Amino acid sequence: MNGNNPYAGAPGVVDAGAPPEVEVTPEERRALRDAVAGIVARTQSYLPGGYTVGSELSYGMNGPEATVAVHPPAGRPVSAGFAPDADDLETGLSEADREEVARGLAASAALQTMNAVGDGLTPTAR
Repeated sequence: MNGNNPYAGAPGVVDAGAPPEVEVTPEERRALRDAVAGIVARTQSYLPGGYTVGSELSYGMNGPEATVAVHPPAGRPVSAGFAPDADDLETGLSEADREEVARGLAASAALQTMNAVGDGLTPTAR
């Protein structure tokens, strides 16, 4: 049973379960903050007034993690979280990835609103 435990091993010999710490430079942090702020701005541009869009950045042992969330005027909030790998930190998040996250969040938030309001709305697209 001990072999199934991710923390198994003799103390000081096996560092199982502890991921290697990811170093993030100040430039990479700034670039990630700017990328997430861009996703927030794009998401807001797709939505009418009444939707609240926000973001959060955190830095853990596995590196940076970003979350962008939308609170629609009716319905449950939706969010998208991602943890960029080392390559994404060096080169920055791609334009396509930013656009995909923003559109997906806006569409999910609009759907939440439609589901909360009921069948009284006519879909604008199919």
